[in-house]
Amino acid sequence: MSRSLSRRGTLSLLGAGVAGLSLPMPTGLARTKKTSGLAGIARQSGLLYGASAGGEIFENPAYRQLYLDETAILTTDVALKFDWIRPQRKIWDFSRADRLLKFTKANALAMRGHTLIWNENAPDWLKTLSRRDIRYEFDRHIDKVTARYAGQFHSWDVVNEPFWPGHGKTGGYRTGPWLEAMGSGYVARAFRRAAAVDPAVKLVLNEAHTERNDEVGKTIRASLLRLVDRLLEEGAPLHAIGLQGHLQPGKPYDDNVFTDFLWQINSRGLAIYITEFDINDETYPANLDQRDQRVALRGYTFLKKILKVPAVQMVVNWQLADPYSWYADLARSGQLRSRREPRPLPFDNAYRRKPLWTAMARAMAGRPRLRGSL
Repeated sequence: MSRSLSRRGTLSLLGAGVAGLSLPMPTGLARTKKTSGLAGIARQSGLLYGASAGGEIFENPAYRQLYLDETAILTTDVALKFDWIRPQRKIWDFSRADRLLKFTKANALAMRGHTLIWNENAPDWLKTLSRRDIRYEFDRHIDKVTARYAGQFHSWDVVNEPFWPGHGKTGGYRTGPWLEAMGSGYVARAFRRAAAVDPAVKLVLNEAHTERNDEVGKTIRASLLRLVDRLLEEGAPLHAIGLQGHLQPGKPYDDNVFTDFLWQINSRGLAIYITEFDINDETYPANLDQRDQRVALRGYTFLKKILKVPAVQMVVNWQLADPYSWYADLARSGQLRSRREPRPLPFDNAYRRKPLWTAMARAMAGRPRLRGSL
């Protein structure tokens, strides 16, 4: 749905959406404990569903149970980011990730690692090193972290957000120590090193803002496709493209344009994972019911369209319930238009299902069963 819809047209769609989202699940989705959660519904359509998680699931039993009821795969939130593992050069802290892995194993859940390499989360000590030492730490970090979890993860976000046009770098790359020390070749280098250590894990290139249809989104989509083509031509072990799916209704978007982009990835033989799905509601009405319905409609129209692309194999929310959303931190710190409590996720602050849950369930249940490797 394009943002160019008239107000009357939008209200008409909202009315249809509200009515439609209250409908029961399609025939055949029995509401047993196994299938009534989002993961069970997704599984019946050949999709893998999950959410990111951190230490909060160990501090809050009710929130932990939500993951057991609703998800099939967990993504590490901050536990495996470089600066969290290595606050100092000689310190390696795997305690958070190890605890999450133990939890997933005990409960028959899969796990994704996020992220090996990202230019935005370099600790201060890394920035003081020579280029030679930065390259050494790059290789050392990938080798050690990947080896620790070899054979235990479903997938790794090997490189996160390689592009940011605002930095003014050639090719639109995001600046940081890895780019400055190795140039854009750091991306292929990361994939090759990770594959050499763990040849079984699925290796993912994860990017943000591709859903936008402004100059930022257009530039990143074009840059990402160029990088993908180069990696494939060079024989780099790339298995999937992660598209974060942080939907921003306050910015220009066109789901048809985005879906065409997905088809281009599909034609290259790569899987697509929606890795950090949520919906920024800051431009929606203050009234909670109206806002929740707008969020639900936006989520439904987006997912319904993109799930027609066979390459889309996974949908992951960035956390499950509103209080733990990263938008909650942004609102409290005054970085959003309002300090009101954001409601971007399928569960509210009492862990009750919201209209977005129903929207996601309907979109995933309505997807034709497609063959493919998850």
